[in-house]
Amino acid sequence: MALSTVLEENIQYIESVLPIGSSFDLMTRRLYLGKTGAYFLGINGFCKTDILQQIFSDLQNPMYVENGCVEDIVQYMNGKIGYAQTSLSDTWDDIIRNLLSGPSVLMIDGFAQAILIDVRTYPARGIAEPDLERVTKGSRDGFVETLLFNANLIRRRVRSADLCFAMHSVGTASKTDVAVAYLEGSVNHELLEKLSHTLSSLQATSLTMGAKSLEELLLHKRWWNPLPSILMTERPDVACSYLLEGHILVLVDNSPQVLVLPCTIFQFTQSPEDYYKSPSVGTYLRLVRFFCIPVSLLLMPLFLLACAYYPEFSQKWGLLSDNTMTPQRLFFYVLGVEFLLDLFKNSSSISSGKFSGSLSIVGGLLIGDIAVSLNWASVEVLFYAAITLLASLSITNTDFSDALRLYRILFLIATGCLGLPGFLFSLALVLFSMATTPTFGGFSYFWPLFPFNAKALSRLLFRSPTPKAQPSKIWNRGKPKSP
Repeated sequence: MALSTVLEENIQYIESVLPIGSSFDLMTRRLYLGKTGAYFLGINGFCKTDILQQIFSDLQNPMYVENGCVEDIVQYMNGKIGYAQTSLSDTWDDIIRNLLSGPSVLMIDGFAQAILIDVRTYPARGIAEPDLERVTKGSRDGFVETLLFNANLIRRRVRSADLCFAMHSVGTASKTDVAVAYLEGSVNHELLEKLSHTLSSLQATSLTMGAKSLEELLLHKRWWNPLPSILMTERPDVACSYLLEGHILVLVDNSPQVLVLPCTIFQFTQSPEDYYKSPSVGTYLRLVRFFCIPVSLLLMPLFLLACAYYPEFSQKWGLLSDNTMTPQRLFFYVLGVEFLLDLFKNSSSISSGKFSGSLSIVGGLLIGDIAVSLNWASVEVLFYAAITLLASLSITNTDFSDALRLYRILFLIATGCLGLPGFLFSLALVLFSMATTPTFGGFSYFWPLFPFNAKALSRLLFRSPTPKAQPSKIWNRGKPKSP
Protein backbone atom coordinates (compact mmCIF):
# COMPACT_ATOMS: atom_id res chain seq x y z
CA MET A 1 0.00 0.00 0.00
CA ALA A 2 1.39 3.38 -1.03
CA LEU A 3 1.47 6.60 0.97
CA SER A 4 -0.81 9.53 0.32
CA THR A 5 0.38 12.99 -0.58
CA VAL A 6 -1.89 14.34 2.19
CA LEU A 7 -0.12 14.29 5.54
CA GLU A 8 -3.31 13.98 7.63
CA GLU A 9 -4.35 10.85 5.74
CA ASN A 10 -0.96 9.31 6.42
CA ILE A 11 -1.23 10.18 10.12
CA GLN A 12 -4.70 8.64 10.34
CA TYR A 13 -3.47 5.45 8.70
CA ILE A 14 -0.44 5.11 10.95
CA GLU A 15 -2.63 5.67 14.02
CA SER A 16 -5.00 2.92 12.85
CA VAL A 17 -2.15 0.44 12.40
CA LEU A 18 0.05 1.19 15.42
CA PRO A 19 -1.05 1.67 19.05
CA ILE A 20 -0.06 5.34 19.13
CA GLY A 21 -1.20 6.87 22.39
CA SER A 22 -1.57 3.46 24.03
CA SER A 23 1.98 2.20 23.80
CA PHE A 24 4.33 4.42 25.80
CA ASP A 25 7.42 3.68 23.71
CA LEU A 26 6.05 5.13 20.45
CA MET A 27 7.22 8.74 20.06
CA THR A 28 5.39 11.17 17.78
CA ARG A 29 6.03 14.81 17.00
CA ARG A 30 4.29 17.28 14.71
CA LEU A 31 6.81 19.58 13.07
CA TYR A 32 6.84 22.54 10.73
CA LEU A 33 9.62 22.74 8.15
CA GLY A 34 9.20 26.39 7.46
CA LYS A 35 5.52 26.49 6.44
CA THR A 36 5.34 22.81 5.44
CA GLY A 37 3.82 20.40 7.95
CA ALA A 38 5.67 17.23 8.92
CA TYR A 39 5.19 14.28 11.25
CA PHE A 40 7.92 12.39 13.09
CA LEU A 41 7.53 8.85 14.46
CA GLY A 42 10.09 6.76 16.32
CA ILE A 43 10.51 4.21 19.09
CA ASN A 44 11.83 5.37 22.43
CA GLY A 45 14.98 3.50 23.34
CA PHE A 46 15.85 2.71 19.75
CA CYS A 47 16.81 6.29 18.88
CA LYS A 48 19.95 8.23 19.71
CA THR A 49 18.43 11.26 21.42
CA ASP A 50 21.40 13.60 20.98
CA ILE A 51 21.50 13.03 17.22
CA LEU A 52 17.72 13.48 16.90
CA GLN A 53 17.89 16.75 18.78
CA GLN A 54 20.51 18.06 16.35
CA ILE A 55 18.44 16.87 13.36
CA PHE A 56 15.31 18.58 14.76
CA SER A 57 17.25 21.77 15.33
CA ASP A 58 18.45 21.76 11.73
CA LEU A 59 15.03 20.86 10.29
CA GLN A 60 13.28 23.71 12.05
CA ASN A 61 15.88 26.27 11.04
CA PRO A 62 14.06 28.71 8.69
CA MET A 63 17.26 29.15 6.68
CA TYR A 64 17.02 25.47 5.62
CA VAL A 65 13.75 25.96 3.70
CA GLU A 66 13.73 27.97 0.51
CA ASN A 67 10.69 30.30 0.20
CA GLY A 68 9.31 28.78 3.43
CA CYS A 69 8.21 25.51 1.77
CA VAL A 70 9.69 22.12 0.98
CA GLU A 71 9.49 21.76 -2.81
CA ASP A 72 11.62 18.67 -3.52
CA ILE A 73 11.86 15.94 -0.87
CA VAL A 74 14.91 14.29 -2.45
CA GLN A 75 16.83 17.56 -2.62
CA TYR A 76 15.68 18.45 0.89
CA MET A 77 16.85 15.11 2.31
CA ASN A 78 20.19 15.21 0.53
CA GLY A 79 20.89 18.86 1.23
CA LYS A 80 19.32 19.59 4.62
CA ILE A 81 19.43 16.41 6.74
CA GLY A 82 23.00 16.21 7.91
CA TYR A 83 23.03 12.53 8.76
CA ALA A 84 24.64 9.68 6.85
CA GLN A 85 21.98 6.96 7.05
CA THR A 86 18.83 8.30 5.40
CA SER A 87 16.63 6.85 2.67
CA LEU A 88 13.21 7.23 1.08
CA SER A 89 10.31 4.78 1.10
CA ASP A 90 6.87 4.96 -0.50
CA THR A 91 5.16 1.79 0.82
CA TRP A 92 3.59 1.30 4.24
CA ASP A 93 4.90 -2.26 4.63
CA ASP A 94 8.48 -1.11 4.23
CA ILE A 95 7.97 1.92 6.49
CA ILE A 96 6.38 -0.04 9.34
CA ARG A 97 8.97 -2.82 9.09
CA ASN A 98 11.81 -0.30 9.30
CA LEU A 99 10.12 1.63 12.09
CA LEU A 100 9.73 -1.49 14.26
CA SER A 101 13.35 -2.40 13.54
CA GLY A 102 14.65 0.92 14.89
CA PRO A 103 14.90 3.65 12.22
CA SER A 104 12.72 6.75 12.66
CA VAL A 105 10.20 8.01 10.10
CA LEU A 106 9.66 11.57 8.89
CA MET A 107 6.60 12.25 6.72
CA ILE A 108 6.25 15.60 4.95
CA ASP A 109 2.99 17.08 3.68
CA GLY A 110 2.62 17.04 -0.07
CA PHE A 111 4.84 14.01 -0.72
CA ALA A 112 3.93 10.33 -1.07
CA GLN A 113 7.28 9.32 0.34
CA ALA A 114 8.67 9.16 3.86
CA ILE A 115 12.23 9.78 4.99
CA LEU A 116 13.76 6.94 7.02
CA ILE A 117 16.43 8.20 9.42
CA ASP A 118 18.51 5.37 10.85
CA VAL A 119 19.55 6.76 14.23
CA ARG A 120 18.85 3.49 16.02
CA THR A 121 20.73 2.07 18.94
CA TYR A 122 20.05 -1.18 20.73
CA PRO A 123 20.55 -2.17 24.36
CA ALA A 124 23.45 -4.61 24.27
CA ARG A 125 25.73 -6.44 26.65
CA GLY A 126 29.49 -6.22 26.49
CA ILE A 127 31.45 -8.34 24.05
CA ALA A 128 33.02 -11.14 26.10
CA GLU A 129 34.40 -14.63 25.56
CA PRO A 130 31.63 -17.27 25.33
CA ASP A 131 31.53 -19.64 28.29
CA LEU A 132 31.16 -22.83 26.23
CA GLU A 133 34.04 -22.08 23.83
CA ARG A 134 36.82 -20.85 26.08
CA VAL A 135 40.47 -21.08 25.07
CA THR A 136 43.67 -20.63 27.07
CA LYS A 137 45.08 -18.29 24.41
CA GLY A 138 43.59 -16.19 21.65
CA SER A 139 40.90 -13.56 21.37
CA ARG A 140 38.46 -12.98 24.21
CA ASP A 141 35.57 -11.53 22.23
CA GLY A 142 32.39 -13.29 21.27
CA PHE A 143 29.18 -12.68 19.40
CA VAL A 144 26.38 -10.83 21.19
CA GLU A 145 22.64 -10.39 20.65
CA THR A 146 23.00 -7.40 18.30
CA LEU A 147 23.31 -8.40 14.64
CA LEU A 148 25.20 -5.26 13.60
CA PHE A 149 27.85 -5.82 16.26
CA ASN A 150 28.30 -9.42 15.08
CA ALA A 151 28.68 -8.28 11.48
CA ASN A 152 31.30 -5.76 12.64
CA LEU A 153 33.24 -8.51 14.43
CA ILE A 154 33.35 -10.50 11.20
CA ARG A 155 34.16 -7.50 9.00
CA ARG A 156 36.99 -6.54 11.34
CA ARG A 157 38.67 -9.90 10.74
CA VAL A 158 37.84 -10.36 7.05
CA ARG A 159 38.56 -7.06 5.31
CA SER A 160 37.72 -8.36 1.88
CA ALA A 161 35.77 -6.65 -0.85
CA ASP A 162 34.13 -10.02 -1.54
CA LEU A 163 32.52 -10.18 1.91
CA CYS A 164 28.78 -9.64 1.64
CA PHE A 165 25.94 -9.61 4.19
CA ALA A 166 22.58 -10.30 2.53
CA MET A 167 19.63 -9.32 4.73
CA HIS A 168 16.40 -11.32 5.11
CA SER A 169 13.36 -11.00 7.35
CA VAL A 170 11.92 -14.15 8.98
CA GLY A 171 8.70 -14.42 10.98
CA THR A 172 5.31 -12.94 10.18
CA ALA A 173 5.03 -11.50 13.70
CA SER A 174 8.61 -11.02 14.88
CA LYS A 175 10.09 -10.02 11.48
CA THR A 176 13.51 -11.01 12.77
CA ASP A 177 16.51 -9.76 10.82
CA VAL A 178 18.61 -12.62 9.44
CA ALA A 179 21.88 -11.88 7.64
CA VAL A 180 23.64 -14.34 5.33
CA ALA A 181 27.40 -13.74 5.22
CA TYR A 182 29.58 -15.15 2.44
CA LEU A 183 32.63 -14.46 0.29
CA GLU A 184 31.62 -13.88 -3.31
CA GLY A 185 34.69 -15.54 -4.79
CA SER A 186 34.63 -18.79 -2.79
CA VAL A 187 30.99 -19.46 -1.87
CA ASN A 188 28.94 -22.27 -3.40
CA HIS A 189 26.43 -20.14 -5.30
CA GLU A 190 23.91 -22.94 -5.71
CA LEU A 191 23.87 -23.52 -1.96
CA LEU A 192 23.61 -19.76 -1.39
CA GLU A 193 20.66 -19.54 -3.76
CA LYS A 194 18.94 -22.45 -2.06
CA LEU A 195 19.48 -20.88 1.37
CA SER A 196 18.12 -17.51 0.20
CA HIS A 197 15.05 -19.16 -1.29
CA THR A 198 14.47 -21.17 1.89
CA LEU A 199 14.71 -18.10 4.11
CA SER A 200 12.32 -16.17 1.88
CA SER A 201 9.73 -18.96 1.90
CA LEU A 202 9.82 -19.93 5.59
CA GLN A 203 6.37 -20.09 7.13
CA ALA A 204 6.99 -19.09 10.74
CA THR A 205 5.39 -16.69 13.18
CA SER A 206 8.59 -15.86 15.02
CA LEU A 207 12.05 -17.09 15.86
CA THR A 208 11.33 -17.60 19.55
CA MET A 209 14.73 -19.08 20.39
CA GLY A 210 16.75 -17.16 17.84
CA ALA A 211 19.34 -19.18 15.96
CA LYS A 212 18.11 -22.48 17.40
CA SER A 213 14.60 -21.89 16.08
CA LEU A 214 16.00 -20.99 12.66
CA GLU A 215 18.12 -24.15 12.67
CA GLU A 216 15.04 -26.33 13.17
CA LEU A 217 13.15 -24.41 10.48
CA LEU A 218 15.96 -24.80 7.95
CA LEU A 219 16.38 -28.51 8.51
CA HIS A 220 13.62 -30.90 9.55
CA LYS A 221 14.98 -33.92 11.42
CA ARG A 222 13.40 -37.11 12.70
CA TRP A 223 13.32 -37.88 16.41
CA TRP A 224 15.88 -40.64 15.88
CA ASN A 225 18.48 -38.12 14.62
CA PRO A 226 19.82 -36.48 17.81
CA LEU A 227 23.17 -35.54 16.25
CA PRO A 228 23.42 -31.83 15.36
CA SER A 229 23.19 -31.07 11.65
CA ILE A 230 24.21 -27.40 11.68
CA LEU A 231 27.24 -26.07 13.52
CA MET A 232 26.62 -23.07 15.79
CA THR A 233 29.43 -20.98 17.23
CA GLU A 234 29.74 -17.87 19.38
CA ARG A 235 33.39 -17.21 18.49
CA PRO A 236 34.15 -14.71 15.68
CA ASP A 237 37.53 -16.32 14.93
CA VAL A 238 35.90 -19.73 14.41
CA ALA A 239 33.16 -18.26 12.22
CA CYS A 240 35.67 -16.35 10.09
CA SER A 241 37.85 -19.44 9.60
CA TYR A 242 34.85 -21.28 8.14
CA LEU A 243 33.91 -18.22 6.09
CA LEU A 244 37.34 -18.16 4.46
CA GLU A 245 36.99 -21.85 3.60
CA GLY A 246 33.89 -21.11 1.53
CA HIS A 247 31.20 -21.77 4.13
CA ILE A 248 28.12 -19.62 4.60
CA LEU A 249 27.38 -17.88 7.91
CA VAL A 250 23.84 -17.12 9.05
CA LEU A 251 23.49 -14.36 11.67
CA VAL A 252 20.22 -13.97 13.56
CA ASP A 253 19.32 -10.78 15.39
CA ASN A 254 18.82 -11.21 19.17
CA SER A 255 20.98 -14.35 19.16
CA PRO A 256 24.72 -14.69 19.89
CA GLN A 257 25.00 -17.94 17.89
CA VAL A 258 26.05 -17.96 14.24
CA LEU A 259 25.07 -20.88 11.98
CA VAL A 260 27.73 -22.41 9.71
CA LEU A 261 26.64 -24.09 6.44
CA PRO A 262 27.24 -26.71 5.12
CA CYS A 263 28.09 -28.98 8.02
CA THR A 264 29.69 -32.39 8.60
CA ILE A 265 30.19 -34.55 11.69
CA PHE A 266 33.90 -33.71 11.82
CA GLN A 267 33.22 -30.03 12.48
CA PHE A 268 31.86 -30.91 15.92
CA THR A 269 35.18 -32.44 16.90
CA GLN A 270 37.24 -29.31 16.15
CA SER A 271 38.34 -26.74 18.71
CA PRO A 272 40.00 -23.33 18.33
CA GLU A 273 42.33 -24.39 21.13
CA ASP A 274 44.14 -26.63 18.62
CA TYR A 275 45.19 -23.60 16.58
CA TYR A 276 46.40 -21.58 19.55
CA LYS A 277 48.90 -24.36 20.34
CA SER A 278 51.88 -25.52 18.32
CA PRO A 279 51.05 -27.94 15.47
CA SER A 280 52.37 -30.99 17.35
CA VAL A 281 50.53 -30.15 20.58
CA GLY A 282 47.38 -29.23 18.67
CA THR A 283 47.47 -32.53 16.80
CA TYR A 284 47.90 -34.45 20.05
CA LEU A 285 44.96 -32.67 21.69
CA ARG A 286 42.81 -33.27 18.61
CA LEU A 287 43.63 -37.00 18.58
CA VAL A 288 42.85 -37.21 22.30
CA ARG A 289 39.50 -35.58 21.59
CA PHE A 290 38.79 -38.08 18.82
CA PHE A 291 39.67 -40.93 21.20
CA CYS A 292 37.26 -39.52 23.80
CA ILE A 293 34.31 -39.93 21.43
CA PRO A 294 34.26 -43.78 21.47
CA VAL A 295 35.21 -43.73 25.17
CA SER A 296 32.22 -41.54 25.99
CA LEU A 297 29.93 -43.69 23.87
CA LEU A 298 31.06 -47.26 24.54
CA LEU A 299 33.01 -47.50 27.81
CA MET A 300 30.04 -47.93 30.15
CA PRO A 301 28.08 -50.28 27.84
CA LEU A 302 31.15 -52.50 27.32
CA PHE A 303 31.82 -52.54 31.06
CA LEU A 304 28.22 -53.57 31.72
CA LEU A 305 28.35 -56.23 28.99
CA ALA A 306 31.61 -57.75 30.23
CA CYS A 307 30.76 -57.77 33.95
CA ALA A 308 27.12 -58.80 33.71
CA TYR A 309 27.23 -61.45 30.98
CA TYR A 310 30.89 -62.56 30.83
CA PRO A 311 32.03 -62.83 34.47
CA GLU A 312 35.08 -64.93 33.57
CA PHE A 313 36.38 -62.07 31.42
CA SER A 314 35.65 -59.63 34.23
CA GLN A 315 37.58 -61.75 36.74
CA LYS A 316 40.52 -62.15 34.37
CA TRP A 317 40.94 -58.43 33.89
CA GLY A 318 39.85 -57.39 37.37
CA LEU A 319 37.01 -55.18 36.16
CA LEU A 320 34.78 -55.83 39.17
CA SER A 321 35.85 -56.67 42.73
CA ASP A 322 32.48 -58.12 43.79
CA ASN A 323 32.08 -61.29 41.73
CA THR A 324 28.80 -62.17 43.42
CA MET A 325 26.95 -59.17 41.98
CA THR A 326 24.00 -60.18 39.81
CA PRO A 327 23.55 -58.76 36.29
CA GLN A 328 20.28 -57.10 37.36
CA ARG A 329 21.95 -55.37 40.28
CA LEU A 330 24.88 -54.17 38.18
CA PHE A 331 22.46 -52.89 35.54
CA PHE A 332 20.64 -50.92 38.24
CA TYR A 333 23.93 -49.48 39.50
CA VAL A 334 25.07 -48.40 36.04
CA LEU A 335 21.78 -46.74 35.13
CA GLY A 336 21.51 -45.04 38.51
CA VAL A 337 25.01 -43.58 38.33
CA GLU A 338 24.49 -42.54 34.72
CA PHE A 339 21.39 -40.50 35.51
CA LEU A 340 22.99 -39.18 38.70
CA LEU A 341 25.98 -37.79 36.81
CA ASP A 342 23.67 -36.27 34.22
CA LEU A 343 21.77 -34.63 37.05
CA PHE A 344 24.95 -33.14 38.48
CA LYS A 345 26.09 -31.94 35.06
CA ASN A 346 22.77 -30.28 34.30
CA SER A 347 22.46 -28.74 37.77
CA SER A 348 25.94 -27.26 37.67
CA SER A 349 25.41 -25.86 34.16
CA ILE A 350 22.21 -23.95 35.00
CA SER A 351 23.06 -22.90 38.57
CA SER A 352 24.84 -19.70 39.51
CA GLY A 353 28.56 -19.60 38.90
CA LYS A 354 29.10 -19.12 42.63
CA PHE A 355 27.71 -22.56 43.37
CA SER A 356 28.28 -24.65 40.24
CA GLY A 357 31.84 -25.70 41.11
CA SER A 358 31.10 -26.68 44.68
CA LEU A 359 27.83 -28.33 43.65
CA SER A 360 29.47 -30.61 41.11
CA ILE A 361 32.59 -31.52 43.08
CA VAL A 362 31.40 -31.69 46.70
CA GLY A 363 28.01 -33.09 45.76
CA GLY A 364 29.56 -35.78 43.58
CA LEU A 365 32.03 -36.82 46.28
CA LEU A 366 29.47 -36.89 49.07
CA ILE A 367 26.72 -38.69 47.20
CA GLY A 368 29.17 -41.11 45.59
CA ASP A 369 30.71 -42.02 48.93
CA ILE A 370 27.31 -42.39 50.60
CA ALA A 371 26.00 -44.49 47.70
CA VAL A 372 28.91 -46.93 48.07
CA SER A 373 28.47 -47.08 51.86
CA LEU A 374 24.75 -47.82 51.52
CA ASN A 375 25.50 -50.45 48.85
CA TRP A 376 23.59 -48.48 46.22
CA ALA A 377 26.62 -48.35 43.92
CA SER A 378 30.08 -49.83 43.56
CA VAL A 379 33.43 -48.11 43.35
CA GLU A 380 34.11 -49.60 39.91
CA VAL A 381 30.86 -48.26 38.48
CA LEU A 382 31.62 -44.78 39.82
CA PHE A 383 35.13 -44.96 38.40
CA TYR A 384 34.08 -45.87 34.86
CA ALA A 385 31.22 -43.38 35.01
CA ALA A 386 33.66 -40.64 36.00
CA ILE A 387 35.93 -41.51 33.07
CA THR A 388 32.91 -41.39 30.77
CA LEU A 389 31.93 -37.98 32.14
CA LEU A 390 35.47 -36.61 31.65
CA ALA A 391 35.53 -37.93 28.09
CA SER A 392 32.17 -36.26 27.42
CA LEU A 393 33.38 -32.94 28.82
CA SER A 394 36.45 -33.04 26.56
CA ILE A 395 34.16 -32.88 23.51
CA THR A 396 33.95 -29.17 22.83
CA ASN A 397 30.52 -29.12 21.17
CA THR A 398 27.80 -29.63 23.76
CA ASP A 399 25.12 -30.57 21.19
CA PHE A 400 27.31 -33.38 19.91
CA SER A 401 28.14 -34.51 23.44
CA ASP A 402 24.45 -34.57 24.43
CA ALA A 403 23.62 -36.67 21.37
CA LEU A 404 26.30 -39.19 22.37
CA ARG A 405 24.72 -39.29 25.83
CA LEU A 406 21.39 -40.39 24.35
CA TYR A 407 23.16 -43.03 22.29
CA ARG A 408 24.95 -44.26 25.42
CA ILE A 409 21.70 -44.59 27.36
CA LEU A 410 20.27 -46.63 24.47
CA PHE A 411 23.34 -48.88 24.59
CA LEU A 412 23.01 -49.35 28.36
CA ILE A 413 19.31 -50.22 28.30
CA ALA A 414 19.61 -52.63 25.37
CA THR A 415 22.75 -54.27 26.77
CA GLY A 416 21.34 -54.58 30.29
CA CYS A 417 18.14 -56.21 29.02
CA LEU A 418 19.41 -58.42 26.19
CA GLY A 419 23.16 -58.77 26.63
CA LEU A 420 25.33 -59.09 23.54
CA PRO A 421 22.36 -59.21 21.09
CA GLY A 422 21.05 -56.01 22.67
CA PHE A 423 24.47 -54.36 22.33
CA LEU A 424 24.73 -55.32 18.66
CA PHE A 425 21.12 -54.25 18.01
CA SER A 426 21.69 -50.85 19.61
CA LEU A 427 24.94 -50.49 17.65
CA ALA A 428 22.99 -51.05 14.42
CA LEU A 429 20.39 -48.45 15.49
CA VAL A 430 23.08 -45.88 16.30
CA LEU A 431 24.81 -46.44 12.95
CA PHE A 432 21.46 -46.09 11.19
CA SER A 433 20.74 -42.88 13.10
CA MET A 434 24.12 -41.41 12.16
CA ALA A 435 23.84 -42.46 8.52
CA THR A 436 20.40 -40.88 8.12
CA THR A 437 21.31 -37.56 9.77
CA PRO A 438 20.27 -34.89 7.23
CA THR A 439 22.33 -31.85 6.27
CA PHE A 440 21.29 -28.60 4.62
CA GLY A 441 21.94 -28.84 0.91
CA GLY A 442 22.05 -32.63 0.97
CA PHE A 443 25.83 -32.86 1.38
CA SER A 444 27.32 -35.96 2.96
CA TYR A 445 27.32 -35.80 6.76
CA PHE A 446 30.55 -37.84 6.82
CA TRP A 447 32.54 -35.85 4.27
CA PRO A 448 35.52 -36.14 3.69
CA LEU A 449 35.34 -39.77 4.86
CA PHE A 450 32.47 -40.37 2.44
CA PRO A 451 32.92 -39.44 -0.33
CA PHE A 452 36.58 -39.98 0.46
CA ASN A 453 38.96 -37.03 0.23
CA ALA A 454 42.32 -37.99 1.71
CA LYS A 455 43.82 -34.50 1.76
CA ALA A 456 40.79 -32.91 3.41
CA LEU A 457 40.54 -35.77 5.93
CA SER A 458 44.18 -35.36 6.93
CA ARG A 459 43.56 -31.64 7.54
CA LEU A 460 40.71 -32.55 9.90
CA LEU A 461 42.57 -35.27 11.78
CA PHE A 462 45.90 -33.47 12.09
CA ARG A 463 46.55 -29.85 12.96
CA SER A 464 48.45 -28.40 10.00
CA PRO A 465 50.95 -25.53 10.30
CA THR A 466 49.54 -22.15 9.34
CA PRO A 467 51.26 -21.93 5.90
CA LYS A 468 49.63 -25.23 4.89
CA ALA A 469 46.28 -24.51 6.54
CA GLN A 470 45.29 -21.69 4.22
CA PRO A 471 41.90 -22.07 2.47
CA SER A 472 42.04 -24.07 -0.75
CA LYS A 473 39.80 -25.91 -3.17
CA ILE A 474 40.09 -29.19 -1.25
CA TRP A 475 36.99 -28.08 0.70
CA ASN A 476 34.82 -28.09 -2.42
CA ARG A 477 32.04 -30.60 -1.78
CA GLY A 478 30.35 -30.25 -5.14
CA LYS A 479 26.76 -29.23 -5.80
CA PRO A 480 23.95 -29.33 -3.22
CA LYS A 481 21.41 -32.10 -3.66
CA SER A 482 17.83 -31.29 -4.46
CA PRO A 483 15.33 -32.32 -1.74
